[in-house]
Amino acid sequence: MTDARAMRVEIGVETLEGVRIADAAGAKRVELCTGLSVGGLTPGGAFVEAAVQVAGDVEIHVLIRPRPGDFRYSADEVRLIRGEVIRAREAGAHGVVVGVLDEEDQIDAAANAELVAAAEGMEVTFHRAFDVCADPYAGFDRLLELGFTRLLTSGRQMSVLDGASLIARLVSLADDRIQVMACGGLRADNARRVIELTGVRDLHAAVRIPVPGGSQQDSDVTFAEFGVPSGFDHFETDADGVAALCEAAFSAG
Repeated sequence: MTDARAMRVEIGVETLEGVRIADAAGAKRVELCTGLSVGGLTPGGAFVEAAVQVAGDVEIHVLIRPRPGDFRYSADEVRLIRGEVIRAREAGAHGVVVGVLDEEDQIDAAANAELVAAAEGMEVTFHRAFDVCADPYAGFDRLLELGFTRLLTSGRQMSVLDGASLIARLVSLADDRIQVMACGGLRADNARRVIELTGVRDLHAAVRIPVPGGSQQDSDVTFAEFGVPSGFDHFETDADGVAALCEAAFSAG
């Protein structure tokens, strides 16, 4: 789609099959990661390289998040994030997804400027660290100053619909200087409403379904992913759900 006002959909994926599913559905981007059950973590280098190879038309944007938890990173962690940004660029990724807060939970200008510089022309998304920063409006101004391509946000709420009013305000303030991408429980059945309420042109979702686990034999030990229902093992990208979301978004745009 070439229309500048067309909707763009990004799918959070953890597997090569997820990349293929997003591409087949017409998604603009994938956010490549592992550990979606803890909000997403940095994928391995071999995974990034393979994703670039199988991507087709979908863009590969690599989440760089070294651990679960908050976004107050140590100097060592910032160096690791910077190194992963460089590796993603060298692997041929289209963009990276990063975010660092300082000790007061403000957007860390120095650390984030270093990461944007390391991206060297790649698109750079500031992730949902924004949703827990101390001052969203001061933080938003700082992201504009730092030159981020886009901001991923649920409007500082668990549900995108609950955060819609803030997202709409950010879209207005952005004035096309940064893309505001909505997330937080987005699915095909609410995509049109989210677009109407917020005015966003970018949607993000990790549309997943649980996969049944193997037999337990005679052991109480389990390595099932956190959050999967009883009897299931892990989550995988839901091809039907992704296709439905993309169709709903494109028809609404």
